[in-house]
Amino acid sequence: MAFATSKIPISVLIPAKNEEANLPACLESLSRADEVFVVDSQSSDRSVEIAEQYGATVVQFHFDGRWPKKKNWSLENLPFRHEWVLIVDCDERIPPELWEEIEAAIQNADYDGYYLNRKVFFLGTWIRHGGRYPDWNLRLFKHKKGRYENLKTEGIRNTGDNEVHEHVILSGVSGYLKNDMLHIDFRDIYHWLERHNRYSNWEARVYLNLLNSKDESGTIGASLLGDAVQRKRFLKKLWVRLPFKPTLRFVLFYIIQLGFLDGKAGYIYGRLLSQYEYQIGVKVYELQKFKGQLNISQTSSVMPTPSIEG
Repeated sequence: MAFATSKIPISVLIPAKNEEANLPACLESLSRADEVFVVDSQSSDRSVEIAEQYGATVVQFHFDGRWPKKKNWSLENLPFRHEWVLIVDCDERIPPELWEEIEAAIQNADYDGYYLNRKVFFLGTWIRHGGRYPDWNLRLFKHKKGRYENLKTEGIRNTGDNEVHEHVILSGVSGYLKNDMLHIDFRDIYHWLERHNRYSNWEARVYLNLLNSKDESGTIGASLLGDAVQRKRFLKKLWVRLPFKPTLRFVLFYIIQLGFLDGKAGYIYGRLLSQYEYQIGVKVYELQKFKGQLNISQTSSVMPTPSIEG
């Protein structure tokens, strides 16, 4: 049917690295988009081959360890042929009903961007509780008007080359779409743990910046009276100063926010989030102890240099 194959005048940006397990389902869900870019970081698996099979344009990104990271670099440098860009991770899907809403939304001259809500699936279960839903992200916007915030995490190693938890700062008016996008990672728990080990390096730097009241210019800011994302950032400024955060995170997720209603998957997810919070705390301590640098040995200024007698 023409309805099923009609293209929507929108450009899609997908950041990728070694995502052969997730890319097929992701790209299949993007068949309505007129243009798809996969921005790859020298994948060693079949990611590039799969992307090209689905008709996506593959661009290689070489990270130099400095800002900007992959998404902002792409927004600045890719030759988008459409005004609107949709940013989708490899483990995300855009269902047909959301495409219909997107098609209508980009024709509304009153808005420059839209927040999309995500359904996060874990161990085959929608994690509906525990504060994981709703999960709003500004993913659809006029590409000239949006850039990801800089949370000043440069210099921290092993965090990856892609903006993950940074949010888009939009120069314009934003709205909210009703239909959900799906977050379904086809990889295993090993990859979840590996990914969150990297994330905890990044989070440790963010926590330390908040503890030190670092300048918030270039960020979405924190406001109790702001939008959902700004309120979350405000609460995070309070959260980083609390004791016993690993235990509190499990209690908050599993009991207070009803994570237990998601069954076994909810329990496991809550325990992993508690472990993740502990990792962040250890790495914050490491950052503080070693003056802002992760994973380095004590220097001679800290430890005495052994003398050599002969």
